[in-house]
Amino acid sequence: MSDNRTFVIAGAGLAGAKAAETLRDEGFTGRVVLLGDEPERPYERPPLSKGLLLGTAEEDSVHVHDAGWYAAHDVELRTECPATAVDRAGHHVRLSDGQELAYDKLLLATGARPRGLPLPGAGLDGVLHLRTLADARRLTQTVTGGAKLVVIGAGWIGLEVAAAARARGAEVTVVETARLPLHHVLGTTLARVFTGLHLEHGVVFHFGARTTELRGTGRVTHVVLDDGTVLAADAVLVAVGAEPNTALAAQASLRVDNGILVDAALRTDDPDIFAAGDVANIDHPLLKSRVRVEHWDNALHTGPAAARAMLDRPVSYDRLPYFFTDQYDLGMEYAGWVPPGAGTGLVVRGDLEGREFIAFWTAGGRVLAGMNVNVWDVTDPIQHLIRTGATVDPERLRDPGVPLTELVP
Repeated sequence: MSDNRTFVIAGAGLAGAKAAETLRDEGFTGRVVLLGDEPERPYERPPLSKGLLLGTAEEDSVHVHDAGWYAAHDVELRTECPATAVDRAGHHVRLSDGQELAYDKLLLATGARPRGLPLPGAGLDGVLHLRTLADARRLTQTVTGGAKLVVIGAGWIGLEVAAAARARGAEVTVVETARLPLHHVLGTTLARVFTGLHLEHGVVFHFGARTTELRGTGRVTHVVLDDGTVLAADAVLVAVGAEPNTALAAQASLRVDNGILVDAALRTDDPDIFAAGDVANIDHPLLKSRVRVEHWDNALHTGPAAARAMLDRPVSYDRLPYFFTDQYDLGMEYAGWVPPGAGTGLVVRGDLEGREFIAFWTAGGRVLAGMNVNVWDVTDPIQHLIRTGATVDPERLRDPGVPLTELVP
């Protein structure tokens, strides 16, 4: 029997594309419309600051599906045609071209956007962000051997770009308001690991510094700091975080607070509207808190989960947050979640100075999160430690001679 329903997905990133794929895999035969605001078909974002910038990945390799997949699976992919308004009562979505599209179920996968800096000169050529494939192309064209790149913000994106730019022969300076990179995420001990890594590769840091002005005539040439320091720049990357794209949800009067509020089934307060990816603030059943995650793994898995929920399958999204980074010869994976402001202890197993270790954040004897650096095939046991909530002896946790699989039953 044919299905006459129409499922609309607003947002053609990884979460939206994987939701469309899952709808078809789960046997949905109705109409699927995937709306994107970029000219590109859906692609994955991690290569933008890694393989594409390093030159180790071809641009076509970043796409979620090959060019013919959407037509072959009867998915209507509309690029450069984002949703601009939702009529919940009428079950319609208004598109940027003025058309209206009826829906039976709607998935909001509108992602996030880079935060800007309201500074003099912020609109100069050569002042870049990194969120889209077009951004990556501009950055790759600009960051060449001998170019002077100033990165504002020493978060994950800023550090990944710094590493890739150094590999391309650029001179890199990083400006950060905190006293160490990633300090609010990792704490002092582990932040120093990343500081040392980048210093060894020639990155110059300005910690505890704020940018007050970007100078140039038409194109940026200098960055001015609050202590009067003036840095020469051929390009500036603003990497100071991202904000969830909640305007569409807010226009529809859905509940919004640091993202779109959804339950464990990724359903909003409207039973026919769901959210997934960077924009979804999930009532997490395992972590007993609302959690919004801006990482690849989250988009990869919340899109399919939301699709199943749209089909009225039982869904309780309880995956632990996970992300990874590659910088020079350092590879890292992180799993778990530490509540903001939580008092935690740090237990390190392995060689911190040699950058081959596992770090655990603990509270009350329980492991809340783990980060493995140049140690592989341990993600599953780390996640098991976290998911069980078992109390773990910190000395056994610290001891590399005790297999992780033996720490809890």
